Amino acid sequence: MTLVELMVSMTIGLFLIAAAIVVLVSAKSAYVAQSDSTQVLDMGRHAIDILSRTVRQASYLGWDAVDGAVLAADDGPAVFGMDAKSLKSRTEGVDSPLSKSINGSDVLVVRFGGSGKGSNGDGSVLNCGGFGVGTGEVVGATERGWSIFYVAEDATGEPELYCKYPGEEGWSAQAVARGVESFQVLYGLDSDGDGYPNSIVNATAIEGMATSSSDPYAWWKKVVEVKVAVLVRGGSPVPAELPDASFDLFGEPYSSAHSGRDKGVRIRVSELPKAARNRTRKVFAATIWLRNRPAAK
Repeated sequence: MTLVELMVSMTIGLFLIAAAIVVLVSAKSAYVAQSDSTQVLDMGRHAIDILSRTVRQASYLGWDAVDGAVLAADDGPAVFGMDAKSLKSRTEGVDSPLSKSINGSDVLVVRFGGSGKGSNGDGSVLNCGGFGVGTGEVVGATERGWSIFYVAEDATGEPELYCKYPGEEGWSAQAVARGVESFQVLYGLDSDGDGYPNSIVNATAIEGMATSSSDPYAWWKKVVEVKVAVLVRGGSPVPAELPDASFDLFGEPYSSAHSGRDKGVRIRVSELPKAARNRTRKVFAATIWLRNRPAAK
């Protein structure tokens, strides 16, 4: 083999190696993008599923506690929440909420009765953490179960949807969906008592209505449906999104009318931290009808 033939062979070999590297990098990028998209779909569907199942439990009462169990008007609402807030995992219930939230994410609280005697009951009624809730000895506000949802960051800075609940050794919280950048809640109010919502509002609006009532929870007890939405992102960088891309969790009309007052319902990619901009994202939403109607004054 002459020197010229050797140089030509090496040149051809280098081109073939470069082409193979390009194909390998392209295949790896496609695999990462596909894996990320699958993860986003799984997390989003799981988040909506557990939120829907939990909200449907609101106002449930276990009839085995006392004959003819009825939730009294003084027992508080079955569903309530806070806008643009977060919580600590070990504090009592929703006491001392944090004013700093992840992209304006909300807090959703669901109260419901258990089934079976004892703190864990018979296992047929579960809180959002998957633990049984019993009726106790007497039906009342202190005997009802809790399922509280909020968004917080994990140790690596990744936002997650958390479920908070009371246990035998105090309050605990666990992540139920990873990559949730925004969690938003709206409430359908039945103001005329016909069983159907007359208006769809956020928690701040309901709190404003409560100031004009002797019962601070009066308007919360008029909630007949709950709208939930989550924006879920993937865990790995992908090809850059458009710099002006935005995500409307309850649709463009609501965001255009209320994004100035309801933080988090519209997420603009350009306003996110640079490290989080190039991610796969998708919005998941659901409207849940409350099966059980709480008593009201």
